[in-house]
Amino acid sequence: MLTLKNISKKLPDGRLLLKDISFHVQKGEFVGILGESGVGKTVLLRCINGLTRPDRGEVILDGDGIPQKINGKKGKELRTIRRKIGMIFQGSILVKRLTVLENVLTGGLGRISTVRSLVYGFTDKEVDQALRALDQVGIRSLAHRRAETLSGGEMQRVAIARAIFQEPHLLLADEPVSNLDPKNTEVVLDFLKPLTKQMAIVGVFHAPKLVSKYCTRIIGIRDGLVVYDGSPELDDTALNLIYGTKDRSLKEMAN
Repeated sequence: MLTLKNISKKLPDGRLLLKDISFHVQKGEFVGILGESGVGKTVLLRCINGLTRPDRGEVILDGDGIPQKINGKKGKELRTIRRKIGMIFQGSILVKRLTVLENVLTGGLGRISTVRSLVYGFTDKEVDQALRALDQVGIRSLAHRRAETLSGGEMQRVAIARAIFQEPHLLLADEPVSNLDPKNTEVVLDFLKPLTKQMAIVGVFHAPKLVSKYCTRIIGIRDGLVVYDGSPELDDTALNLIYGTKDRSLKEMAN
């Protein structure tokens, strides 16, 4: 599904942020990436979807039996590959003046031409598909509400529905619940987890306890290196590998 080979990325000042990051993700996995702030977790996601070009290494997506190298691609080639990668951001990027349904339909713009969407709009079949995506996240009743009227949790659910409508092979989630209260955090993750039946999910998170509950696998990054790749059941040894701290309680970090 997704293979990273020796991904390295420097900061503008020349410091090496990511150092030979390598791992493979299979369809059906929900992989959580952990690490202290500033270790390059978000940059890694941007390298995966082609928003940032690594200085070295390869990102390969194989969702339909045809391995495709992402980095190094430009223009139409890159856009074609990105259609297979969904993205949920920390702040749920929606077009506030559009309705919930219209925002979900934007997930299909990679599949159809801009001219067709502007002149003819979406087909009845595509609208029905978008409504089913809203059903999956429990907000079909909000389909005709403007996005600007939604709560933070509702906005993230729209972002998930948009990703479902896009039909990606891989879904990337960059701290998708960091701005939500505990109740909405669990609601959003409860909707995300079943999507692994359709795709692989790789997400950046900041709470070890959260990923232990929802993810099937944890990758820990420290000092630019993968220092942990394994079970989501993190003990003190694993947490110390990832966070490298003896000053704070590891039990506190797990909450």
